[in-house]
Amino acid sequence: MIKKNQEFYNRLNQILDILLVVICYLFSSWIWLAVKQQDSVNMANINGEMLLASFIYAVTLSLLFVLIGFYETTRTRKLKWKIKIILLGTTTTFLVSSFFLYLLRLQEFSRGVFLIFYGTTVVTLCLKYFIMRKIMNRLRALGYNIKHEVVVGTGALAMQYTADIRNEQTLGINIQGYVGEKKNGLKGYFGGYDQLDRILSNPDIDEVVIALEPEEFSRIWDVVGMCEKNGVKYYIIPFYNDIIPPNPIIENVGNSKLINMRANRLENVGWATIKRVFDFFASGLGLIVLSPLLMLIALGVKLSSPGPVLFKQVRVGYRRQEFKMLKFRSMKVNSEETTAWTKDADDRRTPFGSMLRKLSLDELPQLWNVFVGDMSLVGPRPELPFFVDQFRETIPFYMVKHQVKPGITGWAQINGLRGDTNIEKRVEYDLWYIDNWSVWLDIRIMLKTVFGGMLNHETLGGKKQSSVSSEKKA
Repeated sequence: MIKKNQEFYNRLNQILDILLVVICYLFSSWIWLAVKQQDSVNMANINGEMLLASFIYAVTLSLLFVLIGFYETTRTRKLKWKIKIILLGTTTTFLVSSFFLYLLRLQEFSRGVFLIFYGTTVVTLCLKYFIMRKIMNRLRALGYNIKHEVVVGTGALAMQYTADIRNEQTLGINIQGYVGEKKNGLKGYFGGYDQLDRILSNPDIDEVVIALEPEEFSRIWDVVGMCEKNGVKYYIIPFYNDIIPPNPIIENVGNSKLINMRANRLENVGWATIKRVFDFFASGLGLIVLSPLLMLIALGVKLSSPGPVLFKQVRVGYRRQEFKMLKFRSMKVNSEETTAWTKDADDRRTPFGSMLRKLSLDELPQLWNVFVGDMSLVGPRPELPFFVDQFRETIPFYMVKHQVKPGITGWAQINGLRGDTNIEKRVEYDLWYIDNWSVWLDIRIMLKTVFGGMLNHETLGGKKQSSVSSEKKA
């Protein structure tokens, strides 16, 4: 039988991770001070404050894992996912801790120890979960830690679930049989719905998966009642399974359960915090490192034509809120700045502005928009209110892009869809990004932006697009 106190083991697992991180700190101190520098005096002087700091670090990392849902995972989570979370959480905690150590000028902490500490923490935690997964897979192959399930339903949903389980052998799930309308050739058929009470009285049944077809859904109360009567845990595959997104959110309003069909991972406070922390520190660092270049560009803009250095344009961002997006001015001051896109051949541009535009250097001031929280480094590009009012009426799902923060670069942009290009295609790419968001996808987009994605090609198939009407024809 499967353990019923899984929450206890999850908390025990969390405590073990905290202890391992503290041990990694002690090991790192020994490697760097006693072995590398042969400094036995400093090694002996590792005091309670340092141990307390390492403990706080470990607890902080653990709490970050909790926010992401790391300790609430079931056997359906892949090892690859766990390793990604460990790398992400450890790196984020390390960068934030490094920032505060530098800010507070705490000289007692050795940089060498801290770097080794980061590496050993990543390796140790990844190794721990790798070993745990291998042990569990081996036990399941030997017949231990197996979940024995009964599937209620014999239609398409039940068969789809069966095929999915067959493709995931390491989950340790064994479908013992089926209850429902008899199907010819169905292996493991236990009987009709009237046999369910007798079947569930078998103590070897761990769980029930209810996979009723739409025409059978009136039976749901009887089936659930039988599961409750026999104390058997049950899951329900709804008949609208195919339209449910990968990460739905269920909310309660009184007795009503609401399924958020447009949920995205950035609604999770843990993921949102990680993305915001990264944006904050990365944009701040970018503003500092690029400050000489920013000043040179500002001088070039000022000398190229009369007008302000920065171009402030109202855009529609997160939750349909308007904000002022910053750019280096690449054009002569004109009256079309709120109702027209720039085109490949645009007589409003200055020669210096054309160069900035070609290299996307005019976008650099948006690092400030990221720093203050109006934008993210990666996300759908924000649009002018003029175009938003048009596209919301004509382009399906257009407004969904405003459920996340807009970005300096995005999935559509690195795939050549920027500026005056096909808006339907851009929305398609933006929605794919939202539905499939991950930290690794953001990193991939940023790398592609830096290594080739900054060159601006505002043509589509070699033909210049000239207006919004061309978008509607595309």
